[in-house]
Amino acid sequence: MLYIGLMSGTSLDGVDGALVDFSQDGVRSLGDAYVAFPAPLRADLMALQSAGHNEIEREAAAANALVRHYADCVGTMLAQAGIGPGAVVAIGAHGQTIRHRPELGFTRQLNNPALLAELTGIDVIADLRSRDVAAGGQGAPLVPAFHQALFHAPGQARVVANIGGISNISVLQADGMVTGFDTGPGNALMDGWILRHQAQPYDANGAWAATGQVIPALLAELLNEAYFALPAPKSTGRDLFHADWLASKLAAFPNAQPADVQATLTQLTASSLAQAILRDGAQADTVYVCGGGAHNATLMTALASALPGMAVASTQALGVAPNQVEALAFAWLAWRFTQRKPGNLPAVTGARGLRVLGALYPH
Repeated sequence: MLYIGLMSGTSLDGVDGALVDFSQDGVRSLGDAYVAFPAPLRADLMALQSAGHNEIEREAAAANALVRHYADCVGTMLAQAGIGPGAVVAIGAHGQTIRHRPELGFTRQLNNPALLAELTGIDVIADLRSRDVAAGGQGAPLVPAFHQALFHAPGQARVVANIGGISNISVLQADGMVTGFDTGPGNALMDGWILRHQAQPYDANGAWAATGQVIPALLAELLNEAYFALPAPKSTGRDLFHADWLASKLAAFPNAQPADVQATLTQLTASSLAQAILRDGAQADTVYVCGGGAHNATLMTALASALPGMAVASTQALGVAPNQVEALAFAWLAWRFTQRKPGNLPAVTGARGLRVLGALYPH
């Protein structure tokens, strides 16, 4: 009952992998690995976020390159665990989202699961969002069902906030009910801004943001985005929150200092998350944060300040490393597929009902 989950998210930094044992009740992590994407692949993936010349061929080439890094991640975990591919039932491979337009009836994750099965000798479960979209859902977020399985504590209300490139929340009610949605930007805008101004892929620990001052008028303009006021179910991505969106907001602030913009973008993530939590998860006393944002001390402090009366902690406090959570989730979705059990939550995505998610590529 060993499964592997692979997740590369909107931060475009690399792939996180998790080796998971489902042979007993619960989820037992046996190992993890991270493989960073080289700069040319990151650039190719970023370029494919919007329309461009010859993009069908470019997409296919990038998918092959992506999957070779996926296979490296799998090989690392197998070597660390001292097991062969035959010990693993399946790989849950999310792919790299390059378009997410559920309002138009589609979501597209760059992937080549057939090549991944060929390279690893393991069955691959991929295309994990489109069935929910076909059933009228957003196809995202998918992690709340897993958050419920992993983090629910009977009689306690909790919020799990995943801060990747985009942020989402799972509200785990004391009675077992679950709601959740994408709240808005996570690290994507901050990463893009520091890459542009300091040639760094991300703001380590929020150190650069800490040198700046939040620009209140700019923050208000950013928070004026209509998405934040939409009711759930809802999902978003780089289709909305991208560099051109930020440039349009910055046009009225020509003298804004780069460090102050970084501080404001950090506050935007914290404020939009806090607004969503206070609206939909106010009964919870603790917010557990996973994803790369959990390592940004400036962001975590801003989030805690925006949520007076609530404790804010990393999922490490629950025994799960914040960088492992999403990879664990896609291993869990692969396990659900092989058991022919649904992986979505209609209350979260808005789908017409429960659906088994994914497509099988046998090795």
